[in-house]
Amino acid sequence: MDFDITLILLGLPVAFVLGWVASRMDLRQLRLENRQAPKAYFKGLNFLLNEQQDQAIDAFIEAVQNDPDTSELHFALGNLFRRRGEYERAVRVHQHLLSRGDLSQDDRHRAQHALALDYLKAGLLDRAEDALLKLEGSRFEAQSRLALLANYERSRDWPNAAIIAQKLETSGQGSFKGRLSHYLCEQAADACTAKDEAKAQSLLEHAISTAPHAARPRMDLARLQYQQGHAAEAFATLMDAITAAPAAIALMAAPLVQYAVNSGQGGAALEHLKSLYSEVRSLDLLDAIVALEAASGDATASARDWYARHLEKEPSLVAAAKWIAGEKLEHEQFHPQVQRALDHAVKPLTRYRCAACGFEAKQHFWQCPGCQAWDSYPARRVEEL
Repeated sequence: MDFDITLILLGLPVAFVLGWVASRMDLRQLRLENRQAPKAYFKGLNFLLNEQQDQAIDAFIEAVQNDPDTSELHFALGNLFRRRGEYERAVRVHQHLLSRGDLSQDDRHRAQHALALDYLKAGLLDRAEDALLKLEGSRFEAQSRLALLANYERSRDWPNAAIIAQKLETSGQGSFKGRLSHYLCEQAADACTAKDEAKAQSLLEHAISTAPHAARPRMDLARLQYQQGHAAEAFATLMDAITAAPAAIALMAAPLVQYAVNSGQGGAALEHLKSLYSEVRSLDLLDAIVALEAASGDATASARDWYARHLEKEPSLVAAAKWIAGEKLEHEQFHPQVQRALDHAVKPLTRYRCAACGFEAKQHFWQCPGCQAWDSYPARRVEEL
């Protein structure tokens, strides 16, 4: 059969047209996909700015499905899951990122840091520790060490917390001497519980040398000495503490009375507290002075005089309630009811308040139970702030 060149000539234009149509269809599809991905991304961003996190998550999931290789969308999605408390889904997103072979070293460290935060928020402290330790030497090193420090504090692992705090101080992240002294005091408390008083004393002496102007180490050492039956040593240690940390005198006033009375040094303590009260008008200091005068045999009228003089200088409902407690009223039969009402009213005023988060407590804490901040409780009652 003869080859007909006419068919070829007719077929070339048809093939060209079909190829052109196919290329236009592919280009149109590509443009559609490129429009859909940014649209989903910006839609998610808009939802996020309007604090509509559920809709933002749906939009970002759609964007990730359109372009699964975009790492930034994965990071955004994982962070949203963590903020929503969906820690298992956040972990899966960040683990998927870490499993990718095309991820840059910096993004790998970033994903590792995000994964560690997922574990921390989920309360998986062991996994969080492992993830954070892998960030040594990365640009997330300082952040990971701070997270590790919080992790160790939360689990009361004081030796490891001390190691991380020392590293942070060495790297120029600030002074951690105060925290280091608290860690030593916590270890000393554990040693006291285990009846190892020699170890506790050694740890407290180390804490004093670490932070010479901190109140807690000397206060804890004085308490230990008193428990060992050395009231005179305890009194001397607490007097040193007042000199080293005068701002904490209110916390030391009550134990100072106890140590002074039992060591026969009530007179010296009373004179010293009176001189301090002329500079620091603290209710705890005032109570200590009244207690020492009572121990020395002074009448109750002397106590009322102290509270009256305090009211002349400071308007205090607490001092007024204590003054009225020893006063004879015209209708004395109503005194118990009035006193109960006053005592109830002043209770909130005698609490301590965290300066970082506002958490209030009946007792003073070195570390806030609410926000975990150290030394955030002033040594003054709510009424005195």
